[in-house]
Formats: sequence, structure tokens, C-alpha cells
Amino acid sequence: MPTHRFTVNGQAVTVDAPDDLPLLWALRDHLGIRGPKYGCGIDVCKACTSHLDGEAVRPCVVPVSTVEGREVTTIEGLADGERLHPVQEAWLEQDVAQCGYCQPGQIMAAVALLKRTKNPTDADLDEIANVCRCGTYFRIREAIRSAAARMG
Repeated sequence: MPTHRFTVNGQAVTVDAPDDLPLLWALRDHLGIRGPKYGCGIDVCKACTSHLDGEAVRPCVVPVSTVEGREVTTIEGLADGERLHPVQEAWLEQDVAQCGYCQPGQIMAAVALLKRTKNPTDADLDEIANVCRCGTYFRIREAIRSAAARMG
């Protein structure tokens, strides 16, 4: 079985898995990281959104072999100790979550967006195409705007 070495949330990890195993399953099944959620497995729902070298990716379609030597960040690695990331704080303040299933992916997509632009437009917010079955899109947008103001 091939061995894959990479960093997750600041920790060096080793995963023995087939090269084509989706990163999502390496995270969840091999490493016990449960934040990224399985929704569709085909990069449509984006519930698993995480960061690879700082960029938003969907680990359900990223083979574990492609992350060798790279940095993966999941929702678990976003906070700084007990201090939440400003996007996480805004999520709580805006009372975004209902069922919460999609929230880790939504938050990770928002963080990636705010890395690219400090003052997101409506068009920028439209690019976050994560699916929320509860329909909290208005609160998601408000939370992103609030976090952008806080971070700006």
C-alpha cells in the first residue's frame, strides 16, 4: 500500500492508502477528521470544502496522492487555539447554522474568498456555490460581509 505524507492543520501525517483514494476519506477514515462532510462525492454540493495550500478544494475529488508534501487545512484547523477565526465568529453572531451539515464547507469557502478579496461584491458572494439544504443563504452572505468588515 502506498504511503502518503502531508500536513493537516499544522501536523505532519502519514496515510497508507491507494493513490486514488479521495482525500476526504483519508481525512475522515484514516485520520479521524470529521469536519469535512461527505455530501455528493462529485464536487457539486461542496460540503467537504477544505484548503490545500490555502486554496479552497473539494477533497471528495482530490486523490490523496496529489497532496504529498502539501498543507491541508480543514475546519478543525481554522481557529487559533480557543480563538475562533473571524468568519466563525460572524457565523455565530449571524446565527447562520440550522442543521449545520454544510457549515464547515461554507465557512472554508468564505475564508478562501476573503483571502482573495477584502471587500467581496455580490458577484463574489455568488461564486460560493456551496449547497445549503436549510436555505440560510441570506445569513451566510451577511456573515461573510460581517467577517470582511471585521477583517478589513
